[in-house]
Amino acid sequence: MTELVPLDQIPPVQIEALLDAAFGADRYGRTAYLLRKGSTAIDALSFAIKDDDKLVGSIQCWPVQIAGTKLVLVGPVAVLPERQGQGIGHRLMYASLDAAAGLSEPAMVMIGDPEYYDRFGFTAAETGGWTLPGPWERRRLLARNVRAHHLPGTGMLERADAL
Repeated sequence: MTELVPLDQIPPVQIEALLDAAFGADRYGRTAYLLRKGSTAIDALSFAIKDDDKLVGSIQCWPVQIAGTKLVLVGPVAVLPERQGQGIGHRLMYASLDAAAGLSEPAMVMIGDPEYYDRFGFTAAETGGWTLPGPWERRRLLARNVRAHHLPGTGMLERADAL
């Protein structure tokens, strides 16, 4: 039976092993990792799914900013390869989005496949003038802005100290 728990209840070594299994040990060179470097995940928006005490999925959210406007960076969303396609990623996304609703729906951003993440309200409609500190595909820089917060039209997305 799967159980959704706050990510801060999971030992970091288990989270790192899951991320290695899902994305490979070379994941640290990715642009999203450059954005998160030196930052602390937002506990209220980060979750794990355990199955019989085994970590099978996780989602982390991080404070970022663009032109002084704070946003939430969603990701990584990680699921053990042998458990993908079982709805674990969906459950993690909805847990994080539901928790964000309790925080006045901050604007959120992610680097991901629009074909998958559009079902959660993420699009590239507001990110066309944004840049990132590293290689990225423009179509994969997505934002979710449920409350229509004012977002800058241009600027470099960078880490923030807190939300």
